[in-house]
Amino acid sequence: MRFDLWMPTATPMVDAAVLDEVARCAEERGYGCLWVGEHVVLFDEYESSYPYAEDGKIPVPPGTGLLEPITALTWVAAQTTTLRLGTAMLLLPQRNPVYTAKELATLDFLSGGRVDVGIGVGWLAEEMEACDVPFPARGARCDAYVEVLNTLWYDEISEHHSDFYELKPCRMDPKPVQPTMPLHIGGESDAALRRVARLGTGWHSFDRSPDELASGLVDLDRHLEAAGRTRDEIAITVCPYTKPLDPSTVAAYGDAGADAVAALFLALEPSAVEPAFDDLEPCREAASRC
Repeated sequence: MRFDLWMPTATPMVDAAVLDEVARCAEERGYGCLWVGEHVVLFDEYESSYPYAEDGKIPVPPGTGLLEPITALTWVAAQTTTLRLGTAMLLLPQRNPVYTAKELATLDFLSGGRVDVGIGVGWLAEEMEACDVPFPARGARCDAYVEVLNTLWYDEISEHHSDFYELKPCRMDPKPVQPTMPLHIGGESDAALRRVARLGTGWHSFDRSPDELASGLVDLDRHLEAAGRTRDEIAITVCPYTKPLDPSTVAAYGDAGADAVAALFLALEPSAVEPAFDDLEPCREAASRC
């Protein structure tokens, strides 16, 4: 089983020096993928509810923001050769899909085919409104934008027509190096699992225990069957997030059906990076045995 990192790139703590050290250590120790998240803007006051906290508030202190994920991963790519580069999650409905396709294809091209694309529909209505995108129907918009990405990545002449986007016949180069860009769908809802079954090559689950992951996979299998697909076509990644993680838990995730565990990684200065990797080493070794 692959052992990954899920790293909140919270500024001003996570800077170039921290990213440099994380990239070096992850590569040297044989980690699979570095996943980073996305929020373009945050708010001191908002009505939306963060789904992974009891109080509905994202645990980010004032004066803190996240690095733009594709830019941050490009920085990491320039210093590594084997570490995979994952977005968890790009908030696809609030992005321009043509620029997103171009940026991800460029990163895959320059990195030698190391990109894992994770996408989600988002939860923060105020952020989507700041991007001049309506929050309602964001799921349907996301599906349409995936079609835009796919035609730009794989078709010699790209074209798309829907209620959410119009793309006249055009060419986009360079194409990604990977014949198929891994597309991981994030989210825990039934709608997210249906999207995995229809469109994804992976499910990136968040904040589930091993038992909760197993339960979610039962639901996913049902949707995959309806879509004429099987679990063999889907890579299952789980980030425990607030759940405890130790070697026995890593093994339990593997038994539940995970192909990769992405450990929450918090190191806010360069000197803290190596000790944080040391703390995770027993879990990484447990994953290598699964």
